Amino acid sequence: MRTSAGHLIVRQLEAHGVQRVYSLPGESFLDVLDGLHDSPITTVVARHEGGAGFMALAEARLTGIPGIAMVTRGPGAANAMISVHTAWQDATPLVLFVGLIPVADRGRDSFQEFSLDGWFGTTAKRVIVLDDEHRAAELVAEAMHAASSGRPGPVVVGLPEDVLVRMTESGPVPPRPVPAPVAGAAAVDELAARLAAAERPLIVAGGDGWGESVCGDSAGAVLAAWAEAAHVPIAADWRAYDAVPHTSPAWAGYLGYYRSDELADRMAGADLLVFVGCGRSDVPSDGYTRGLEASTVVVLPDPNAATHAGRIDQQIVATPASFTSALPAPDAARGTRGPDWMDGLAAAQRRFATPHPEDPATGVDLSVAFGLLEDKLPADRLLTYGAGNATLWGHRYLTHAGPGTLVGPRNGAMGVSVPAAVAASLVHPDRVAVAICGDGDFLMNGQELAVAVAHGASPLVVVVDNGVFATIVQHQEQHYPGRPSGTSMANPEFAALIEAFGGHGEDVRATAEVAAAIDRALEAVTVRRVPALLHLRIDPATMPPSTAAAGATA
Repeated sequence: MRTSAGHLIVRQLEAHGVQRVYSLPGESFLDVLDGLHDSPITTVVARHEGGAGFMALAEARLTGIPGIAMVTRGPGAANAMISVHTAWQDATPLVLFVGLIPVADRGRDSFQEFSLDGWFGTTAKRVIVLDDEHRAAELVAEAMHAASSGRPGPVVVGLPEDVLVRMTESGPVPPRPVPAPVAGAAAVDELAARLAAAERPLIVAGGDGWGESVCGDSAGAVLAAWAEAAHVPIAADWRAYDAVPHTSPAWAGYLGYYRSDELADRMAGADLLVFVGCGRSDVPSDGYTRGLEASTVVVLPDPNAATHAGRIDQQIVATPASFTSALPAPDAARGTRGPDWMDGLAAAQRRFATPHPEDPATGVDLSVAFGLLEDKLPADRLLTYGAGNATLWGHRYLTHAGPGTLVGPRNGAMGVSVPAAVAASLVHPDRVAVAICGDGDFLMNGQELAVAVAHGASPLVVVVDNGVFATIVQHQEQHYPGRPSGTSMANPEFAALIEAFGGHGEDVRATAEVAAAIDRALEAVTVRRVPALLHLRIDPATMPPSTAAAGATA
């Protein structure tokens, strides 16, 4: 059957099981939009290309299928670049389709012309341009495969508008299977011997893929149960906190910014580090200063271990799920090691995650507020984060029941929280999606709440408002004390703003108001099914409290 290349692209995405595409419409890819008109794929129209990209990123993080974003040439592609960089550093599969000028107009500085490879060639896994209409389906399949295989990441596909309308007899092609390298028996035996000989081993779990099924349960849950039996504590990489359930006796907390000092010290004193799904990068190692000399095992699907720095004593090429399915018997990995090392780390994490009142001079006490959120939110909640100090209370005090419950930019991109929560609410409409953000982060992509209203999504947005870019203020106080510069903000009434979108707003100015405000906001998102926002006003002087666990021992 003859069809246009643009329509064939849509049919190929259908063949890959794509449920949603996130888009800012442009005249450069009208034929793809026309193909989506009659497609079962839902077209989610964002309000900014950065928001569309972050929604697609969240879709990928929560489903395991590459997220799909579509934007137009020049300015649209520029706005979407932030999501490509985030997907690159976060190792998240994303396919960005970019409409391009007609082929005949290339090289003439045509309207919105730019170099696709020049812009994205150093940040994407692949940059592909459709110049042959007969290969439209093939190139989509290639992009989806490249985004998911090896170390996952972004792929950018250029769509010249004249090629899209050309007709072809070609049809969809079978999706290319993504290989899952499996740890061999010899490698597993070697790992078991290393673990059995270690007195202070530590697993560091990170990346995506922990929600894949292993023996009827998630890879993360299976690893946690095995680690408990083998007396091996598990820490999470930065913003990969949902890799394993926090109820596990093996859960030792997270590494990276605002981590527990005790966990960081114990990682530095570990005699064996096993990185699974992630490498030893600058954030979890405190700027390449901790744990570089410990005996190290790295488990990654990328044979180049591109994200790992420092020593490697054994490398296993496997995904989190394939590695977990090949784990040795717990007793073979336990040796003569008792539970004291694991239990000590778990106890330290429990102390660290217990809220203690901070008694600010004015405004809301965030330790109390996030302790209440932990108690009142459903156990299966989905948490999304932006960047900045405002998120750190959430990292510390909000727990995860298992994989697939967290979206946060590991590259520190601001503006992720709201669009990610909107996408999370679309992917899982029966669960509560919660965006945790600061005032600066919210105003970067808060307009995507319009998308939530348009599609019946009902995220809960928690805005921590101190009127400054607090992370930068904290750095300024360290390096230029008493000289704040370029970090203050004037903010709107956030509660009134969400009401203008058709949602429910709560303006919270004191700690005593928090509990009732949370209850009303949850009623709005779960019963009335409208977005809700908690505007938590805090003292501008509030900074994250000490990262030492209360009552910690050396």
